[in-house]
Order: sequence, then C-alpha cells, then structure tokens
Amino acid sequence: MELATPLSSRTLENLRCGQEVFLTGVVYTARDQAHVRLAAALRRGAKLPFELKGSIIYYCGPTGTPKGKVIGSCGPTTSRRMDALTPLLLSKGVAAMIGKGNRSSEVRRAIKRHKAVYFVACAGCGALISTYVQEASVVAFNNLGPEAVQRLRVERLPLVVAIDSRGKSVYKD
Repeated sequence: MELATPLSSRTLENLRCGQEVFLTGVVYTARDQAHVRLAAALRRGAKLPFELKGSIIYYCGPTGTPKGKVIGSCGPTTSRRMDALTPLLLSKGVAAMIGKGNRSSEVRRAIKRHKAVYFVACAGCGALISTYVQEASVVAFNNLGPEAVQRLRVERLPLVVAIDSRGKSVYKD
C-alpha cells in the first residue's frame, strides 16, 4: 500500500497490523536525547522546532553523510528506549513512529488511545534505507550530533505496520 504524508486519521484507522506499506513524505528523526529535550520543552510550554500534530517520528541516528550522498546510513534504532516519553508525544498529536522492536504495554495502549500507528523498518539495512531519503536537514538540537532532529523527505520507504491504531501488534497478536 502506498502512503503519503501527512497521514489522515482515516488512513491510520485503515492500516492493519502486519501490513506492508511504502511511505512517501516527511518524517523527523528523534532518538533518546532528542526525546528528553522535546518532552522538557513541552512541559515548559515552549515552542517546539517542528509541529508534532500529524508528524511521524523515526527513531534513527544517521551516520555522517558521505560525499555525494543525501544522508549516511540511517537504520532504525530500538524503539523501547523511547517508551517512557512516547505517550506524552502521542498526546500532543504524533501520528506515527518508525523504529524496530516491540513496545511496552503502556505505549501500545497510548497508540490505541490516540489512534496512532507504529511502523517497523528493516533492521540492519541502514545503508539501504538511506537510498529512500531524498532530502535531509537538521531542524533541532544540532549539538546532539547523530541524535539531532532531522527533517527527512523519503520516497517509498518500505515499512511494516507493527502496531495498528486498534492496538493490535505483530509481536503479541
């Protein structure tokens, strides 16, 4: 199935656990430290460096960009490390996340409550995944190096729906 950002609530509701999709559009990278800073900014009521409502967060810390390339290797990182802060981000409108591995029961319930989706990308294929990235630019926390938040424009990024908006999981169901 072909998907294009922004993802509508109807599109999210129609996705099913285990479904293969090809995503085109904008995603934002954010790993551990970026999540800590985003959560702190939300708690302070500060303006965020990108709009959370409808956004897709990719748990990824790209490597350095080789000459002539858009981005370095950019495979998914283990999603569970972001679980403590994920319900907060979902409550602020994050529509979907991309990573690898299972999520906690709390995150699974938050995904269902907010009708979001969790996608998984092929682990161990960071160099291949980088070929789906058409544009990349740092939008926040540049001092975090590979954990800086980047805005990526992807073209037909292959993903699998790991947890759908009903809370069904490829890891549990």
